Amino acid sequence: MRIVRNPFITNGYISPAYFCDRKTESEMLIQQIINGNNVALISTRRMGKTGLIRHCFQSKEIQKEYYTFFIDIYATKSLREFVFSLSKEILETLKPSGKKAMQAFWESMKSLQASMTFDFSGNPSFNIGLGDIQSPDVTLDEIFHYLEHAEKPCIVAIDEFQQITSYAEDNVEAILRTYVQHCNNAHFIFAGSQRHIMGNMFLTASRPFYQSVSMMHLESIPLQEYIKFARKHFKAVGKSISTEAIEDIYQYFDGVTWYMQKVLHTLYDMTPSGGNSDIPMVEEAICQIIDSFQYTYSEILFRMPEKQKELLIAITKEGKANSITSGAFIKKYKLPSASSVQSALKGLLEKDFVTQEANSYQIYDRFFGLWLQRNY
Repeated sequence: MRIVRNPFITNGYISPAYFCDRKTESEMLIQQIINGNNVALISTRRMGKTGLIRHCFQSKEIQKEYYTFFIDIYATKSLREFVFSLSKEILETLKPSGKKAMQAFWESMKSLQASMTFDFSGNPSFNIGLGDIQSPDVTLDEIFHYLEHAEKPCIVAIDEFQQITSYAEDNVEAILRTYVQHCNNAHFIFAGSQRHIMGNMFLTASRPFYQSVSMMHLESIPLQEYIKFARKHFKAVGKSISTEAIEDIYQYFDGVTWYMQKVLHTLYDMTPSGGNSDIPMVEEAICQIIDSFQYTYSEILFRMPEKQKELLIAITKEGKANSITSGAFIKKYKLPSASSVQSALKGLLEKDFVTQEANSYQIYDRFFGLWLQRNY
C-alpha cells in the first residue's frame, strides 16, 4: 500500500481520492468501452490521459468484469519493441490473478515458451526479455489469440499510440488494424498527444484506422473544480490556499494537469500547519521547481545545436509561435533564414522540445520555457 504524504500526485495513479474531477470524461470513456467501442483519446501531453485511463480501470464496472492492460509506447521504435511491451504488460498484470490465468496466456505464447524457467518447487516462472521476441509478427498473432480467448473480456490501452507511425516497419498501422478489427473479446483505447498525427490516423479515409473508433478530446480540468480539489486537501491537514493563488497557477500553465499538480505539490510542502498559501508563494514555488531543474536545463542547452537553440528561445519568447518561417518572425528574433528555421524546427520536433498544433508551435516543457524566459 502506497503511503501518501502529499495528496497532489505527480507520478502515477493512487485512488479516486487523489484524482481531480474528470467525472464526465470518466463516465464517457467507461460507457464507450462497455458498449463495445474502441476509443481514440487525444490531448496535449501532461493533460492527464494516463491518470484518466487508470482511474477508469479502477471503477467497479471495469475492475470486476475485465482484464485491463496499459502500455506506454513512447520509447518504442519498432514492432518488436511494441510486442515486447505488450507481452510483458499482460504477463505482469495476470500474475496477481493466479496460476490459471497466467497458464492460459502462456499456452497461447508458443514462441516465448523457451523463456520459461522453474523454481526449486517445480513451479513455472515466466520472465520475458526483449531478446525473446525473435519473430514479432508471430508473437503478435499469439497475443491476439490470447486476447480473443481470455476468460474475461480485455481492455488494452496504448499510450502515445501515434508512435507506431514512426516505426522502422512500414505497415504496422495496417497490421494492428486487422488484428483489432477481428478481436471481439478485447476493446482498445488509443491515447495520443500529437493531435495532428492522431487526427490523420483516425480521420483520413486512406488510413487503416479510418472511422474505427469513437473520438475523445481531453481538455483542461475546469478552474472551479481545481479550486475545490486543492482547498479540500489543504483544509484536511489544517492548511489553506487562496482562490487567487489557484487561479494564478491555472493561468500560468493553461490548466495543464501535471503542472497544476507539480506546483500544488510544492506549495503543500511549503505551507506550515495552520498557514495559508497565497500568490507570492506561487512565484516562490515555481522558482523552487525551476531551480531544481537548473542543471538539467543548462546541460540540454549546452548540447543543443546553435540554430536549434536560437529557434527554441524565439518560440519560448513568443509563447505560441505562428508562421515561424515568415520574414516578420525571422527578423523579430534575428534568425538566419527560412530554410535554417525549417531545419532547426525539424530537430526540435523530433526531440520533443516543441509541440505542434496546426501551424502553432510551443515549448513542450513549460518550466524549461520559464527558465529560458528568465535567463535569455
